[in-house]
Amino acid sequence: MLVLFETPAGYAIFKLLDESKLSEIDNVYQEFNTPEGAASVVKLKNFIKFEDTTEALAATTAAIEGKISKTLKKALKKYVSKDIQDQLLVGDAKLGNAIKEKFNLQCVSNSNVQELMRCIRSQMDSLLTGLPKKEMTAMALGLAHSLSRYKLKFSPDKIDTMIVQAQCLLDDLDKELNNYVMRCREWYGWHFPELGKIITDNTLFVKIVKLMGTRDNAASTDLSDILPEDLEEKVKEAAEISMGTEISDDDIMNIQNLCDEIINITDYRTHLTDYLKARMMAMAPNLTVLIGEHIGARLIAHAGSLMNLAKHPASTIQIFGAEKALFRALKTKKDTPKYGLIYHAQLVGQCSTKNKGKMSRMLAAKAALATRVDAFGDEVSFELGAEHKVKLENRLRLLEEGNLKRLSGTAKAKVKFEKYHSKTEVHHYPTAGDSTLGQKPIKREHSPDTEAPTKKIKLEDGAEDVTPKKKKPKTEPADEIDGQLNGSEPVSEKKKKKKKNKQSLEAEAEIKEEEVKLEENVEVKTPKSEKKKKKKKSMSEDA
Repeated sequence: MLVLFETPAGYAIFKLLDESKLSEIDNVYQEFNTPEGAASVVKLKNFIKFEDTTEALAATTAAIEGKISKTLKKALKKYVSKDIQDQLLVGDAKLGNAIKEKFNLQCVSNSNVQELMRCIRSQMDSLLTGLPKKEMTAMALGLAHSLSRYKLKFSPDKIDTMIVQAQCLLDDLDKELNNYVMRCREWYGWHFPELGKIITDNTLFVKIVKLMGTRDNAASTDLSDILPEDLEEKVKEAAEISMGTEISDDDIMNIQNLCDEIINITDYRTHLTDYLKARMMAMAPNLTVLIGEHIGARLIAHAGSLMNLAKHPASTIQIFGAEKALFRALKTKKDTPKYGLIYHAQLVGQCSTKNKGKMSRMLAAKAALATRVDAFGDEVSFELGAEHKVKLENRLRLLEEGNLKRLSGTAKAKVKFEKYHSKTEVHHYPTAGDSTLGQKPIKREHSPDTEAPTKKIKLEDGAEDVTPKKKKPKTEPADEIDGQLNGSEPVSEKKKKKKKNKQSLEAEAEIKEEEVKLEENVEVKTPKSEKKKKKKKSMSEDA
């Protein structure tokens, strides 16, 4: 019975001297306590050494996948197939099945074999004669490093450092381009200030300055390749009546050199953008489809790498780039920010202000899933990102327009529909209300001018009917008494008449009280006036 033992330095084939030891595996480890005891159980038959680390890595990866390497095939053909044994003890069951199919050998792999392998490994230095311990350690270390790199599957397309550097370079180029264009506009504006107001696009402005030079050449310069006809005519008309200062040929040459630099940087920026998009689609296709290559690259650059971004939760991805605002809000106990770098994504930009927070939260959750698939998936495609983007667009449509699937035409459903339906209301000022000429005066219902005379008339006339709304002919009291005696009127009308009589009596009593007060005042005033007259008479007599 042979034993196939794998080491970092090569394959070792041992012969089991006593097959009964395999059944009594619980007591075998006692015999492997010493090198002499181990030599009495197993004996090294052959050792097939690896030539280099590459061969060792190929053999190990094949064994992990359950396949037979070329080195193992040669060893089995040379040393095992010649003297066909009953059984071959193998530590890995997958490898045993592959050997059985290839060489028709009966392979055994169970717990007893595993225990025997552990015992052999404990005395490997004494059993493998002629192999120094330092060489075995060096081979083990080299194989471990090679195997770890193989498992990580490092690929040039998966290096996210290039993406981080490209995105940082794009941001720097944007700043430099902005500074250069502003300098060019200000510099050329001293000579031709009207051109900056007519041409607002920076690239067109630079190309016109490069092609035209001084404003004196505007009439003879053909700008039809750059500008439409109407703008070309405006530029030429403005050049004839321009108020700018005159500049020398040396000045315009330096301005044109600056224009060349701006055009070159713009072209390089376009090329760098295409490169970044290609790298992002190769490395993180789902994240790129979901939020765009620029926002995805900024998130990766902010996190440091794609692996670090995949380890962050969705709530952290949502506020990436707004750390200062977050800690300021926590310190002052105010509302925390709802979005950071993800605010510039297309889906968030399409939302109204009230829905931006919801959409950024949902987009961050989907972006976290897409990042993990891109970082840890074996064969990555952009199907997951496209699927999530369609779901988010449908959700956005529901948030902005409301649910269009109304089950009934009731008013309640209409209210629910209009609640989420965005309306743009524009209120116009009524200019007709500024002038009051030619309009009839509008009488107010409860104006004091209309109510006062009616009350006076009622009190002066002493009419019994208090309600002015009902115009009824006045009846004599005798007729009223007859009607009450006959019982012709209903009870409600009697009550109304009684109330009217009470109110009229109260009004008469108030009028009498006012008349009495007036009379008393007159009586009080008369004696005073008489006394004054008497005093005057006496004064006149004395004189």
